[in-house]
Amino acid sequence: MLQKLSIALLSVTAVALSSNSASAVTMTVNGGMFSSYSDAKTVTFDDGTATDPNGFVTYSNITNNIVRGSKSGQYASPYGDDTKYLTIAPVGSGVAGSTGFVTLNFKEAIDYFGFYAGSLDTYNFIDIYNGNQLLKTFSGSDVPTAIANGSWTSTTANMFVNLVGESGEKFDRVVMRTNGIAFETDNHSYRLASVPEPNAMLGLLAIGAFGATSVLRRFQDRTVKNS
Repeated sequence: MLQKLSIALLSVTAVALSSNSASAVTMTVNGGMFSSYSDAKTVTFDDGTATDPNGFVTYSNITNNIVRGSKSGQYASPYGDDTKYLTIAPVGSGVAGSTGFVTLNFKEAIDYFGFYAGSLDTYNFIDIYNGNQLLKTFSGSDVPTAIANGSWTSTTANMFVNLVGESGEKFDRVVMRTNGIAFETDNHSYRLASVPEPNAMLGLLAIGAFGATSVLRRFQDRTVKNS
């Protein structure tokens, strides 16, 4: 019976650790046109295609979405960016990038994705998925410190946006979409999902095992007293 109780308590510990592993996706910003994460890989679109040189992320629903410069009523280059970038416009709008949305599929689940956003608008959206589960949707209005008014030159409407999976949360698909003209982004960055350090995980298991052992000892002492 003691053996069964020990196994049960250890199982509860493992479940508790597992249930605390997932949290949420949060959004932060940093200055400049590139990610502040030193271990991030970047897709720049500089070759005129939506191709990841590392082969880790694939883009779908791409037609004439890669542009350069600005064209009134169609798209605006993110502030300070004179390279090629991705633009998305509503279906039927008759302008470059009128696919409505672009999907990014990652080869494995990641815990970080970032992009340089240009002339942010309230009608720009990004959906974060893990498999078929929608984890979070952000709009231009949700970007911290941003004023999503579509300005071509204001640093409050042109900034680098970071999406971070907190406490083990991971995602493998990102959908960028817009209900208006347009959603312009560049320098898409990602990193592989981080995992807990082995020593840290062993420490958590040790704490759980210690708790289970304490309960067993109390059970044993009570059994002896009542015998």
